[in-house]
Amino acid sequence: MAVDAETFAILIDTVRRFVRDRLVPAEMTVEEQDEVPADIVADMKGLGLFGLSIPEAYGGIGLSMRQECEVAHAVGQTALAFRSVFGTNVGIGSQGILMDGTEAQKQAYLPRVASGELIMAFALTEPGAGSDSAAIATRGERAGDAYVLNGVKRFITNAPRAGAFTLMARTDGPGAAGISAFIVPADLPGLSLGKPDRKMGQRGAKTCDVILDNVRVPAANLIGGRPGQGFKTAMKVLDRGRLHISAVACGMAQRILDESVAYARQRKQFGKRIGEFQLVQAMLADSQAELYAGWSMVRDCAGRFDAAAAGPSDPELGMRASCCKLFCTEMVGRVADRGVQVHGGSGYISEFPVERFYRDVRLLRLYEGTTQIQQIVVGRALVGRN
Repeated sequence: MAVDAETFAILIDTVRRFVRDRLVPAEMTVEEQDEVPADIVADMKGLGLFGLSIPEAYGGIGLSMRQECEVAHAVGQTALAFRSVFGTNVGIGSQGILMDGTEAQKQAYLPRVASGELIMAFALTEPGAGSDSAAIATRGERAGDAYVLNGVKRFITNAPRAGAFTLMARTDGPGAAGISAFIVPADLPGLSLGKPDRKMGQRGAKTCDVILDNVRVPAANLIGGRPGQGFKTAMKVLDRGRLHISAVACGMAQRILDESVAYARQRKQFGKRIGEFQLVQAMLADSQAELYAGWSMVRDCAGRFDAAAAGPSDPELGMRASCCKLFCTEMVGRVADRGVQVHGGSGYISEFPVERFYRDVRLLRLYEGTTQIQQIVVGRALVGRN
């Protein structure tokens, strides 16, 4: 699945101009209002950003993984709330349906997801099940031609905007094998939302609890039509999502480095530009080297995803995606810290973008699997190799 090189060149150039001319100037508006303006959301829909990863057969653009990462890298070079608006549609919200859903489910939901008419969210995390996602307690009890769901989901990205959720619930016994995945429309009786979370950063990106009180979901909404497959679906979705987030991290690292270099060129101390001081150059050089390494990892891993989609499966894809998530999200944290340091006192003042980005990137090391979870995934894969 990919678009031809000429078409993609036009798309990526359009996205980069959109980021530069439309999104970057609106960053402070989002920060102050804690909301992405509706006209910008409409423009995103017009560009097709809600359907990047969805095949053309279902109304999307149908990018390859490498192409998707290029777009994520471009959109990552501005306030992360902008990508969050469509990110769950491109990734974790829709991919479960695309990967494991029935054809009827794909036809019913994916075209509306691709157009942005329907916002999908991914509901896995719970108050008592974060990193230990196999420990979810939300129950799904079979009742005739439906399942009755009860439980609470926490920190659900785009929940306030969502028209439907890809939601995991326990339908059978303990452990991963007892988890099933459902498509849960947001307007079903008994489904309610908690108050919006107040976060350290990423203002404009919406998260909150999703509360399920005897929510009756048709059995036809069981993803793939088979119970007990939900954890496997979630893990496949997260593998791809982790690579996407890694590309976003690289994009943000590039923006922070660009801001830092520009500041070092114009700020003067001791009679000359601070960029002429070797210790400042060292911070910039370390950031450039780490960014180069991270972006190289992402492009290599994305190419492997595409090769596996077209040919034999690759049993190490999940491990490699975790390597990318581990390295790139930690890397952008270090780049942001150096960016603030290069700016000196100005880096602690909100009128300079690095202050916001320093707070924004901290979340990247937490969601879609913490750094420590990525270490476990990679370590287990290495120890378990034949």
